[in-house]
Amino acid sequence: MYLKKFYIVNQLMMYMVSFYDRNGRLITLVTQANGSFVVDKSPVEIIEDSIKCIGFDFKGALSTAKWILGDIHMCPVMINPIHKICVFPTKSAKHEDSIWLNPNHIVRTSSLYRSTYLEFTNGHTLEVPCRLAAFNTKLKNAEQLNRITVEIGSNPTAFYFEPKKKELSLIITKRKEPKKKLPL
Repeated sequence: MYLKKFYIVNQLMMYMVSFYDRNGRLITLVTQANGSFVVDKSPVEIIEDSIKCIGFDFKGALSTAKWILGDIHMCPVMINPIHKICVFPTKSAKHEDSIWLNPNHIVRTSSLYRSTYLEFTNGHTLEVPCRLAAFNTKLKNAEQLNRITVEIGSNPTAFYFEPKKKELSLIITKRKEPKKKLPL
């Protein structure tokens, strides 16, 4: 297996799994559509490096995703909105045994006992230790984040928040001016 020191997530990445090497260091197995290799970093470090390459950081990407989708647990992260690369974890990002998946490569999900069986675009399969309903929710959240981010990027005027009722009433009361009588 090929070992890389550095890796930036690209459109070919299907999933990343972390494990410990024989020296006790946390490293990552990256599976792309055209092959697999090992990176000498954790999945979160790889994601942080990938987001830094476009001028942002992991915390900012996570808080933006929570702002767009609402305060959900195990939130997906947009790595590169230009290339439409979004990833989501099967467990919390703090867990070392979490699998990071790219929703663009998932073709089919099915239940296999108490796990989820995934089929990818290249025919590769993977069993994820997560119930099908929970996994499909995470997948839909990632697809929704991808769709919303791409729509906002292509049309910045499409994202609109209505003011709260109190703020609206203050605006209306401030604009009211007494009617002036016109001289006859």
